[in-house]
Amino acid sequence: MDPSRRIRQARRTFRAARDVAGLVAREPGLVRDVVADQLPERLRPLVGARSTADAPVDADLAGLEHEVPTELGDHLRQVRAQALLDVDPATAAGVVGDLAQQEHWLTLHAAWRGDAPGHAVEGSTHGQQLSIMGIPAEVAWTVARADDAVLVLRGKGPMGLTLGLAATVHPHRGGTHVVLDAGLSGDPVKGPLGASVTRSIGEALEESLARLRERLDGGAGEGGSARPVLHHATGRRLDPRTPVIVGVGQVVQRESVAPWREPADLAATALERALADSRGDAGLLASADAVYAVASASWQYRDLGAVVAKRIGAEPATTVQTARFGGDGGQLVVNEAARAIAAGESSVVLVVGAEAGATLAAAQVRGETPAWTEQGADVRPTRSLGSEREANTELEGRVGLGAPVYNYALMESALRAREGTTKDEHLARITRLWSSLSEVAAGNEHAWLPRAFTPDELATTSLDNRPVASPYPKLLCANLQVDLASGLVVTSVAAAEAAGVPQDRWVFLHVGASAHDEWFVSERNTLDASPAIRAIGTALAQHAGRPIADVEVVDLYSCFPAAVQVAARELGLPLDDPDRPLSVTGGLTFAGGPGNNYGGHAVATMVQRLRERPEAFGLTTSLGWYATKHAAGLLSARPPTAPFRDLHPTVPIEARRPAVASWDGVAVVEACTVASDRAGDPEWAVVSAITSDGARGLVRVDDPELLAELDGDDPLGWGVAVEDGRLVVAERTRSDLPDAPPMPVLVDDRGPVRVITLNRPERRNAIDLATAELLERVVDAFEADDAVRVAVLTGGTEVFSAGMDLRSAATGQFPVTERRGPLGITARPLTKPLIAAVEGPALAGGCELALVADLVVAAKDSVFGLPEPRRGLAAAAGGVLRLTQRLPRNAAMELVLTGEPMPAERLHALGLVNVLAEPGGSLEAALELARTIGLNAPLSVEVSREIVLAAPDWPVDEAFARQSDLAGRALASQDAIEGVAAFAEGRDPVWTGR
Repeated sequence: MDPSRRIRQARRTFRAARDVAGLVAREPGLVRDVVADQLPERLRPLVGARSTADAPVDADLAGLEHEVPTELGDHLRQVRAQALLDVDPATAAGVVGDLAQQEHWLTLHAAWRGDAPGHAVEGSTHGQQLSIMGIPAEVAWTVARADDAVLVLRGKGPMGLTLGLAATVHPHRGGTHVVLDAGLSGDPVKGPLGASVTRSIGEALEESLARLRERLDGGAGEGGSARPVLHHATGRRLDPRTPVIVGVGQVVQRESVAPWREPADLAATALERALADSRGDAGLLASADAVYAVASASWQYRDLGAVVAKRIGAEPATTVQTARFGGDGGQLVVNEAARAIAAGESSVVLVVGAEAGATLAAAQVRGETPAWTEQGADVRPTRSLGSEREANTELEGRVGLGAPVYNYALMESALRAREGTTKDEHLARITRLWSSLSEVAAGNEHAWLPRAFTPDELATTSLDNRPVASPYPKLLCANLQVDLASGLVVTSVAAAEAAGVPQDRWVFLHVGASAHDEWFVSERNTLDASPAIRAIGTALAQHAGRPIADVEVVDLYSCFPAAVQVAARELGLPLDDPDRPLSVTGGLTFAGGPGNNYGGHAVATMVQRLRERPEAFGLTTSLGWYATKHAAGLLSARPPTAPFRDLHPTVPIEARRPAVASWDGVAVVEACTVASDRAGDPEWAVVSAITSDGARGLVRVDDPELLAELDGDDPLGWGVAVEDGRLVVAERTRSDLPDAPPMPVLVDDRGPVRVITLNRPERRNAIDLATAELLERVVDAFEADDAVRVAVLTGGTEVFSAGMDLRSAATGQFPVTERRGPLGITARPLTKPLIAAVEGPALAGGCELALVADLVVAAKDSVFGLPEPRRGLAAAAGGVLRLTQRLPRNAAMELVLTGEPMPAERLHALGLVNVLAEPGGSLEAALELARTIGLNAPLSVEVSREIVLAAPDWPVDEAFARQSDLAGRALASQDAIEGVAAFAEGRDPVWTGR
């Protein structure tokens, strides 16, 4: 730089300094706010400290000591508000520390992002939308400090904004001195705008304290607001809503005598034992606000929870009962109780399950009918939990697969085929496994059969161990004729503290999960796997941050050996680890299989084990029907690092096999089990064979000669055929199993775009129940996959879809799914963009499928129509409804009333079709549209789409405010920062979706 330029610059700097000095004398606050950040660093001392918007100080506040919490950090701008409140410090701290109450007193609050937070706990996070100068700002907060006197939040907002908010409570002359400190840094608060932002926040904090005073004067906080609970062993402060099991009780009644005790009596006794186990106040059971019950199989109560509640003197506001049948129920109620407590819906939940099958059998032997509780037809629980869907298809029932033992025995055969072992080798494997469980049961005081058996004893058949279904004798089967009950007391940690439960009794529920496999056994891709268990294990591990392989204590639902082997393989657990047996009870043979409630006993026993090993984690699993419905949970005496969640992971999609009773040609035997009568003689068999086209043939065998061959030889891999309705052996050499047939819905990812193709060309892509169920799962997976941004739904190059499969519907199989309704997609709105790529006809349900999409690309020669009136039907999958939203009234009426198809070119002119493509080109045109969408920020797309869908229902006077509220999610995102930065730097943005 030349000397003359240096001189000119020095003169400008001097003049600026002189002007600033004069202005400081006249308007010191204004200068500090507006000018400070515009001056060179060397001149900032002229204007004093960095921006501090000093609110007027009340004379009563003058001289009061206060230090800004160090956790607030050194922000570019800081602001403070303070007030004296006429309440005790504990009450004030209780309200201030309850983050959810901010919506009532913090004027900066606009909305919560996600669930409203609970009481502040150090390390916890939550999302909040603030309103700063009327502009929405999305902030991701972390609680940096939360104790009896100080709350500090650190947050990240839009455009690189960082914030700090601290609330400090000081005792003062019988009342409370409350100070709110706020700090701001980042580009949005630099320069003149920063001064205005800071002043606005200062004013908001002053108003917030006025609202806080009003709220406290109105009684908020009276009665003791729930506050973080100190966990003594770890020194951590816990959210008061953290769910914890504080008491467990079990009842085993091995001798049944009159007067006959019914299941509700046993359940009440189990709860009384759970109360004693908790060492808490005597009134803990009576204080329960909910009772969750596993449905009893031995006696059908309409609301078991209500019956038990009456026996123990509780008056719960809520009762919950599981589905009539399903061993997953024992874990489901535990997970649901934890969820309700974590959500603040309940504080004390009693979980019960009980069976008196042995007593009922004893009474029947004596010709007596117990006079047990009968409830009126109008009695029902507040809520039901679990699926009541039927367990079997008509074909499964016809061949004999109507009971668990035959299904699991068939699975066992498939497991042996997978391993390539002989019958003797496999029997030795599973008897070793079951022997290890019996050793556990021998040490379990609540086991029904507390005795250890050797593998040889289990393998040897006798009068006491008769053959049931090969390879299972009786002692490898669940024992359902038992009298067992369990009771759990599940509370929040705040309720546990209030009830005086010592913390060494606490076992925390970290995470739960549930899912189901392909519902019908006969339609599964393979009989020796469980994608649902695999998905559950992954979900649990990700939430807890702990691989399942590292879990120290395990209880796998053990009704039959096949169930344990499948679960262990899917979860990556060895079968023969002597330091980690796969049951804590001994399983359903030896500990007992009390109807639906084995899971209750597993959790109760697990709690006792984890108290003995406070650093360990425990895994409990339950299943219902035939390895169909699954639930699991992770527990530990160590507090969780993340709030409890009850997860419902997406199950990996596998091909479904159609089940048939007969077939042409030769099929390969996949599995076989021979059922025996009570004398131990072969009575009948069921054979599962895979046909050349990948279907599963199921045949019942009653012919004595073939039965003897199936029982004495090894038919796995044989070729079999059906002649005159009878199974015949065609080949005794082993062959590989044919692959499953192509799926009726195909998935293909092309970068961030997922192509979903209807794949039933032989039926013109008509939707039957199997296709609808698969489409639902495909859509669920699309919604859950963060790596996929847009989906394209297509039917290939010939036809989009002919709608509902009328032939299938004529047999009573309608394509309606549990969650997404008609056609597996039409009843529940998607949260991501969907594009329909239409070739050929899109008629009836096919038209309704296209109308689900946000955008439609259609070949010029394609047609759309709703011909339902011609068949005496109505377009009830949303077709008529959506047409009225997408087309002018008269055009919609024409389609609906005439039933005539309408060409794509006319619908393009009317605005329903977005893009016209040459025949055969709709998919590529849709992909181009999808790729264009994919270039945009995910949150911006999500928010914009949500506004378009919601805006028609908004009142005119609220519309602008509502769209601003939604838009704030995008405007305050990290992607907004990235988008502006990328534009300024001349590069493509890298979106994170945050």
